[in-house]
Amino acid sequence: MKRKDIDNSVTVLKNTLKNALIVSCQPISGGAMDDSPYVVGFALAALSAGAVGLRIESARYVAAVRAATNAPIIGLIKRDLDDSPVRITPYLDDVKALAEAGADIIAFDATDRERPASVEALAQAVRDAGKLSMADCSCFDDARHALAAGVDYVGTTMSGYTGGPEPVDPDIDLVTALRQLTPNVIAEGRIRTIEQAQAAARAGATCVVVGSAITRTEHVTAWFRDALNEVYSPAPVVLAVDLGGTKTMASLVQAGEVLDTVVLATDRSGSAEGWLAAIADAAVAWKGRYTAAGIAVTGAVRNGNWRAMNKATLGIEGEFPLETRATELFGVPVVVANDAQAAAWGEFKATPDRSDLVFMTVSTGLGGGIVSEGRLLRGVSGHFGQMRGQSDDNMPLESRLCGPWIAAEAKRLGHDCEPRAVFSAADAGEAWAVDIVDGVARRFARLCCDIQLAIDPARIVIGGGVGLAAGFLERVRAEISAIGPSTAPKLQAATLGPKAGIVGIADLALTDNKK
Repeated sequence: MKRKDIDNSVTVLKNTLKNALIVSCQPISGGAMDDSPYVVGFALAALSAGAVGLRIESARYVAAVRAATNAPIIGLIKRDLDDSPVRITPYLDDVKALAEAGADIIAFDATDRERPASVEALAQAVRDAGKLSMADCSCFDDARHALAAGVDYVGTTMSGYTGGPEPVDPDIDLVTALRQLTPNVIAEGRIRTIEQAQAAARAGATCVVVGSAITRTEHVTAWFRDALNEVYSPAPVVLAVDLGGTKTMASLVQAGEVLDTVVLATDRSGSAEGWLAAIADAAVAWKGRYTAAGIAVTGAVRNGNWRAMNKATLGIEGEFPLETRATELFGVPVVVANDAQAAAWGEFKATPDRSDLVFMTVSTGLGGGIVSEGRLLRGVSGHFGQMRGQSDDNMPLESRLCGPWIAAEAKRLGHDCEPRAVFSAADAGEAWAVDIVDGVARRFARLCCDIQLAIDPARIVIGGGVGLAAGFLERVRAEISAIGPSTAPKLQAATLGPKAGIVGIADLALTDNKK
């Protein structure tokens, strides 16, 4: 074919795919429809309903579909390799096989990972075969690298598939970002609804690929089955306990909703065995209503064992086998965790936002939790209040940040009142109270900046009586601005309030027991 004819053919193909729907006809490997007649049938049905192009896996299926239609085909080959995580068209020979089978566009993984053949080599092989190329990318840098190698299209196919938990929604933000590099952006990956397809188009995609929602009967069936199970199969009920230094809250929780609650004072002179017994007595009327239990406690929890981090809060001697004893006492599977870590998980699950977070509760003490890549960090992680800072008195940070210090400082200045009254006085402009609250805000702002540098979370969620006191977060943000860090932390107010720990430990009781 002459160069002019090739150029005209490429132009026609690109114009055909502009503003189009492409249907991915890739059966589940080994599934009931993993055979040529089914793939061809799905392809022809999609085309008859208005799809313009097809995405087909394997040279065998590309050849079968090509024999049935002249519609544009994006071809790829998937392989599971022992020495590379790259699965989509990893070899140069794969490019040749797809070209000979009749693919118009050849897709390959363009992520920055260990691979048999470079992106440059694959792009050149596609050109040598006289075909167009599609780089399946996971991020902006993948696309920029692929375009520099001369690919024709960049796709969002690999976003969310190169590490960490798999997202649920498509990466529309990546579509928008790639559109700044090239108009030839193909939106693909987890597009399951009409609204998501429209969002991808509005974000600048030249065409949109939809796969499982149209051609994978097994996946679509499972989505509807799970949705109906939420209605027909009631969520399990959990006995959730938040055991603190002042009070203990026990609740029945179902699907994040608190059904019933009892609150009792914590006998600080008692023992771990006594606290468990008191909880069991308080919850005796709920026996048989719950199938699992979760207990959140102040202090550190490792491998189900509980020990004190600050004996002034609860004086636990040595390590107590909390998970084992609670399981024996309640007769159901029990999960135990630090209270602030449980609250961090509750806040993480309370909104659709699945970005990393650090949670800090500033109240009688300062506790915290870290959720990274969808996973709650356990052990002593998040015990920011026990950090020493740069003071010479070797006291933990919480001793100069929390309610008891605020009350003690107010009393030293001649104002015998609770922290709430100090904040009210500060709001009224009383100088002594402003000095106290601003001092706490300044120290807390420094801690937030240090956490940002150490962990770089997407957000820091603040809870607790001090943390959510009127005007406190605004003062902290002002102090952060005054510090002028290279990367300022993003602060958010907690949404669940005092029930964060209860909701969080209830969810952990179910998710941990599934592992």
